[in-house]
Amino acid sequence: MIDFIKKNIKYYFAPKKYPDYWKAYSETLKHIHSKSISDSKFVVFDCETSGLDPKTDRILSMGAITIHGNMIQVKNTFERYLHQDVFKRESVAIHGLLKNGNYHKTEEAEAIKDFLKYIEGAILVGHHINFDVNCVNYALKRMGLPKLKNKTLDTSVLFKKTKHQVYSHVNNKVFSLDEVCDELKVSKKDRHTAYGDAYITAIVFFRILGKLNKNNDLTLKDLFYTPKMIY
Repeated sequence: MIDFIKKNIKYYFAPKKYPDYWKAYSETLKHIHSKSISDSKFVVFDCETSGLDPKTDRILSMGAITIHGNMIQVKNTFERYLHQDVFKRESVAIHGLLKNGNYHKTEEAEAIKDFLKYIEGAILVGHHINFDVNCVNYALKRMGLPKLKNKTLDTSVLFKKTKHQVYSHVNNKVFSLDEVCDELKVSKKDRHTAYGDAYITAIVFFRILGKLNKNNDLTLKDLFYTPKMIY
C-alpha cells in the first residue's frame, strides 16, 4: 500500500510533458512587456462558434490578422474552418456556416496547433476577447494542454478609455462591435465571419490607438492599465 501511495504521489507531482510545439510557443512569450507598441506583435482574432457556451459549444471557424510595426499585415493572415462536432441550426443565421458547407475543414487539434504557431510572441487583441480565449482554452483542454499564455487586450475596454472621464456612465456599458464601428466610422463589410470580424477589429484597434496617442507618448503599459472612473 505504501509503495502504491508513493507511486501515485510521484505521478501527480511529476512535471507534465508537453509537446515540442507547445514548448516553442511558450518560449516566445517572454519579455513582451519590455517592448514598445511599434515593436510589439499583435494578433487580432475572432472565432465563430456553434453557440455561446465555450465549454459545451465548439469553434466553427477562426480568423486572425497580425499587426506589427504599426502596420496591418494583410499578407500575413490566419483562417481555418473546423469540422463541426457540435451543430446548432439556429446559429447558422448568424455565421452562415453549414455543417456540410463547401469549404476545406480541419480537425480541431490541427487548427489549434496551427493557431499556436501563428500567435507566437504576440499580444492577442479582440472585441470581448475573453469569450474567444475561453473557446480556445477549452479546445486546448481537450488536447491535454494548458490555457493560452498570451497577454490580451479587449477593444471594447480600450474603446471606453477614449471617452472623457466626465462620461463615467460608459464604464458599465457594454459596447458591441457594431456600435464601436459606427462611432469610429469603420466599415462592417464581412461582419460575422471570423476573418472579417478580425480585420474589422484590427481597424478599430488602430483607430483607438490614434485616439489614445494624441500626445505621441502612449506606451504598451498604458494599454494594459485601466484607470478608475471619476464620478
